[in-house]
Amino acid sequence: MAYTILIADDEKEIRDLLRLYLEKDGYQVLEAENGIAAVALLEKEEIDMALLDIMMPELDGYQVLKRIRESSNIPVMILSAKNQDSDKILGLDLGADDYLSKPFNPMEAMARINSNIRRFYSLGAKSKELKQLKVKDLRLDTESCLVYKNDEPIDLTSVEYKLLRLFMENPGKVYTKQQVYENVWGEEYAVADNNIMVCISRLRAKLSEDNGAYIRTIRGLGYRMEK
Repeated sequence: MAYTILIADDEKEIRDLLRLYLEKDGYQVLEAENGIAAVALLEKEEIDMALLDIMMPELDGYQVLKRIRESSNIPVMILSAKNQDSDKILGLDLGADDYLSKPFNPMEAMARINSNIRRFYSLGAKSKELKQLKVKDLRLDTESCLVYKNDEPIDLTSVEYKLLRLFMENPGKVYTKQQVYENVWGEEYAVADNNIMVCISRLRAKLSEDNGAYIRTIRGLGYRMEK
């Protein structure tokens, strides 16, 4: 999965340098040359990390950081020629995750970016996830843990919810019984039992499912959410 990084800096040379290294590592890159443009991109695009220069026209990096923290906790790294301790402390107090002084070594910048992405998304600080999962006429809200079919709520048990979320996060992917059990029940799958089959049967009934319209049994393999 490619992560999207926003570079907000009024120096084109800095943006070009960072883009070169970021794209080499497989990141998608968006650029803004001032604070207003950065805020517009943050509101419009799904951005996974922001690199903010402090001294930008229109809105400075501190103001953009404040806007970000009003609605998001994505990783933010300050890039600035202002290298006084007071500047760093202010940036961190406003919610920045890291602070890199200019001029900087691009290899160090990449190491810090990779570290922030890994810590935030891969090590449990926050999984990269959509707030709304949609498949066909089903909608699952990951924040409220509610499920809707044609905008009508469906009452699910916690296990049924976890089952449906697992399938809706990866429609078209076949899950073995072992994978389903370990993801939903959180325990090692030691012996075959009918818990999975019973729970999926109940889930299908609540979805008013006919002939595997949502969750299809793949004989000899497992289960798959139909796209």
